[in-house]
Amino acid sequence: MECQREDLDLLVQYQAGAGGPAELPIAIEGQPLTSRLIYRCVSGSRAYGLEDEHSDTDYRGIYLPTAEEHWSLAGVPDQLERHETQEHYWELERFLRLALKANPNVLECLYSPLVELATPLACELLAIRGSFLSKLVYQTYNGYVLSQFKKMQADLRKQGRAKPKHVMHLIRLLIAGIEVLRTLTLPVKVVAERDRLLAIKRGELEWPDIDAWRRELHQEFTQAWLDSSLPERPDEATVDRFLIRARRAALAEELP
Repeated sequence: MECQREDLDLLVQYQAGAGGPAELPIAIEGQPLTSRLIYRCVSGSRAYGLEDEHSDTDYRGIYLPTAEEHWSLAGVPDQLERHETQEHYWELERFLRLALKANPNVLECLYSPLVELATPLACELLAIRGSFLSKLVYQTYNGYVLSQFKKMQADLRKQGRAKPKHVMHLIRLLIAGIEVLRTLTLPVKVVAERDRLLAIKRGELEWPDIDAWRRELHQEFTQAWLDSSLPERPDEATVDRFLIRARRAALAEELP
């Protein structure tokens, strides 16, 4: 697959219509690491189509350090963050390792419908993004939602409430995971259940109804896992070959 600029929903068009993270800006020899961004997209509620007037715009992406920065004893941060502008960037290898483990935030970054920047190297990555999808999605997505709902139920007993936005995103995560197993792709933007999810966000659904829906989705998820034609494990060999090409490309002065 060849990635062309016109294939991407650019952020400007949209607006017109491991190690601990390091706080931005980070510079090595006077050169900011953000100048090494190869991929940048919108994540969160705006990418899901679940934003409201209070929603921030969350940016996620990947940076590729130069070969010398990567080889240096000083090393480079696994992640870069700027909280005030909701930006979060992963170093390429860290990003790939998380994606191979079916980390939801990272996989959604690869499939975001709102892309601001994609260099030729990032387009190569997007062309192989299916290599990251496997049945591990069931383990990571389903397990995370189960653990979070247990915490919420404890909060409900102690405080009598749970955060509606967080509840909405957990339900959305179950729906997304089911779709990955069924369709062999990751639909980030919510379509079918958008109104129902927004009702949760506004606090219009009672907890027993939400929990009943969640239980139904867990059952659907298990069945989708049993029926899915996705491989048990991601295609690590393809991803490894890409990383080696990227490291070689980092030898050049220009950003690949």
